[in-house]
Amino acid sequence: MKTVVVNHEDIKREWHIVDATDVVLGRLASTVAGVLMGKKKPAYAPNQDHGDNVVIVNSDKIVVTGNKANDKFYFRHSRQPGGGKQRSFKRQMEMDSTRVILNAVHGMIPKTALGRAILRKLYVYPGATHPHAAQKPAALNVK
Repeated sequence: MKTVVVNHEDIKREWHIVDATDVVLGRLASTVAGVLMGKKKPAYAPNQDHGDNVVIVNSDKIVVTGNKANDKFYFRHSRQPGGGKQRSFKRQMEMDSTRVILNAVHGMIPKTALGRAILRKLYVYPGATHPHAAQKPAALNVK
C-alpha cells in the first residue's frame, strides 16, 4: 500500500459556519480546531494544512460551564518588570468576545508556522452578520 501525499493544488477547502449561541466554549473550540486542521479528511497529514475555513457568528453569546465566568482569567505580559496584567472572563467578553474564541482555538492547534497558517482560516464575528456569504458556508453542528 502506497502512502499518498496530496499537493497543495489538490486540496479541496470548504467553508463552514457555526452559530455560537448557547454553545459551550470548550466544545466549540475543540470542534473548530479539528475542522481547521482537517483531521476528519482521509488525506490528513500532520505536516500539511488540509483544513477548511470556518466562520463563527454570535461570539458574544457563548457560555462557559461551572464557575468559569468568575474564575477564568486571561493573562498577558509586556515583558517589562512588573508588566503582568490579567483580565477576567466577564471583562474580556465585554471588551472583545472574539478574542475569547480565538484564544481557545489557538490553544488547541500547533504552535508552529503551520499552526499560524491554520488559524488564519478562522473568522469570528460578535454579531449574526458576516461578509462571507459569497462563499456559501455550510452549517457545522456543534453541541
